[in-house]
Amino acid sequence: MLKQRVITAVVLLAVLLPALFWPTPWPFAVLMLLAIAAGGWEFARLNGCSDAGSVSLGLLCVACCAAAWGAGWLERPLPLLWLAAGAAWVLAGGALLRAGVRGWPGVPRAVRLAGGLAALCVAWLAVVQARVTGINFLLSVLLLVWVADIAAYFAGRAFGLKFTRNKLAPAISPGKSWEGVWGGVAGVLALAFAWVAADAHWQVQVPSLYSRLAAVGAWFLVPAAIFLVAMSVVGDLAESLVKRSAGAKDSSGLLPGHGGVLDRVDALLPTLPLAMMLATWARP
Repeated sequence: MLKQRVITAVVLLAVLLPALFWPTPWPFAVLMLLAIAAGGWEFARLNGCSDAGSVSLGLLCVACCAAAWGAGWLERPLPLLWLAAGAAWVLAGGALLRAGVRGWPGVPRAVRLAGGLAALCVAWLAVVQARVTGINFLLSVLLLVWVADIAAYFAGRAFGLKFTRNKLAPAISPGKSWEGVWGGVAGVLALAFAWVAADAHWQVQVPSLYSRLAAVGAWFLVPAAIFLVAMSVVGDLAESLVKRSAGAKDSSGLLPGHGGVLDRVDALLPTLPLAMMLATWARP
């Protein structure tokens, strides 16, 4: 299993890094479009769609994203879209987690599929627009989720249930603890202040997300970072809820050793549009 994980990670990096650092954003946009299409296919399968229906949802993701690309949305400020997406994630995410695994099948399938389609397409638009903004900005958003996940893992292993009696969401993801969440928050706050200092030291032309938030003030940076970590946890738990409802361990086997595409991007789905929303609010 470890060998598979390493090989898959190396292959993914060999594809991702050249697209990420290409002089123009379009190779990255195309690569992310393929990932979103795969995510749509996985989401449809997890919700009981046929093979044809699953492929259709993946193709519909491509069509919607391509339409947004053709309309010039990659370079256009979209504050209302980010606000709507953020509000939807906060409200719908909270409702889903409160209803739990048993509540998911009670949502009409058409509503579930429409919600998944919207979440995937908005995430694609957010990640590509972040790349258009600048590589430093995009990496600061991606690393927020990755650092939160890594710090949460080690904090959970070291301190899980030592300060609290209850796990975070035992019916959805039994391995997660509140101590892990606090560890993720601490890791991201350390990352944020370090990145702000690095941006200032090297006088970067395109500031990171953290520098944009810090330009408003530490009073804005700290709660914004905590909020993004919390929403990354919501994204992770929401995908776990869908998988548990479907009786699946992974969203698919597309990435040997890592599961499926949704398993890799679940925490990014809410974080990306919310990061764009906060960056828009922090714009001078």
